[in-house]
Amino acid sequence: MTSSLPVHYLDAISLGKIVQIREQLLKAQAGGMRVFRFESGDPSFAVADVVLEAVDKAARAGKTHYIPNNGVPQLRSALASKVARKNGLRGVTSDDIFVTNGAMHALFVTFGALLVAGDEVIVPDPMWTEVVENIRMAGGVPVGVELDATDDFEYRADRIEAAITPRTRAIFLNTPHNPTGAVLSRDRLQEILAIARANGLWIISDEAYEDVLYEPWTHTSIGSIAGDYADRVISIYSFSKSHAMSGLRVGYIVTQAKLLHDRIPKLLRCTINGVNSLAQWGALAAVGGPADHLLAMCEQYAVRRKIMLDALTNIPGVRPFAPRGAFYVWIELDDSALERLGVPDAATLSEKLAEVGIGSAPGDAFGDSCVNSMRFAFSCDTEMVREGSVLLRAALNEGIV
Repeated sequence: MTSSLPVHYLDAISLGKIVQIREQLLKAQAGGMRVFRFESGDPSFAVADVVLEAVDKAARAGKTHYIPNNGVPQLRSALASKVARKNGLRGVTSDDIFVTNGAMHALFVTFGALLVAGDEVIVPDPMWTEVVENIRMAGGVPVGVELDATDDFEYRADRIEAAITPRTRAIFLNTPHNPTGAVLSRDRLQEILAIARANGLWIISDEAYEDVLYEPWTHTSIGSIAGDYADRVISIYSFSKSHAMSGLRVGYIVTQAKLLHDRIPKLLRCTINGVNSLAQWGALAAVGGPADHLLAMCEQYAVRRKIMLDALTNIPGVRPFAPRGAFYVWIELDDSALERLGVPDAATLSEKLAEVGIGSAPGDAFGDSCVNSMRFAFSCDTEMVREGSVLLRAALNEGIV
């Protein structure tokens, strides 16, 4: 006699192809193989000295105990000032700031606090995998809107509008965009805002890559142009990319909505009961510290960007997109390239590249519309980008995989 167990929601959640490729590369590296970490968006830079000194000082001062659920007050106050000064968000106070265990936890908390079962969230396709997975874990339904290279992968307002149904609860946007590196213009953001306003929808804006930009592109926070609709805009930020603090796990949510002021603290309490205290004191130092470290990182990212773009240009059947922000190069492969390389799809090509130590992320890890695309990260150190790009070009050009 067989028993039928209830289906658990986690059984429908993937572990993630990027994680699987990463594990394969780390295993190969442990075995002595030279690997090139183009699959992972983890900044190679050391944390700024001012951050390390703040962490050490806080530890020696005994600041290692439970802290306020929503975040250390001094950090929340500093972040309220930062988003006013840098992002143009008006009327934000420390009560509108909620410190999270990185931006991914911020997504989990935001969707968990906002959605009820069956609510739809419009997302760009392609999109970072964990966004749609967090929507599903909250009981929501992600609805993809295809991005197109002919539009420079910008999130088109007319396509968003066409995807709205009676179940639509929110529009999710990410600029600069992972995985393509597209950056939304102020005009495009205003169009999206108008659609949200007309349909009474929330806007969730993931701005984790706000500081990783390439001239002449600039970043606009949609909350800065929302006016009297600002309380329906939820903004998410992170210290992982801007300050290379990915392992310290500090992110934050900005919302003026009273509904979320009530719900978010409950999820924070029941999931983490406060972000690591020492990491928060380090984050406070990062917010108030000099910008030299950030500028140096961006200069190196620009160098790496050029190296990788040069390597991926003028390969038959391979079309790279020059990123305007973030630290990824997104390529599209046509059928002739797949046939020449002897693979049926980009996922198989990604597996073969991993076998020779070259990391990548296949398009189907990011959505349904991009199965013959790939993402290559240049967040690893510059010498690795330089050496690996030579091998990557040879692999895609000469078919040595």
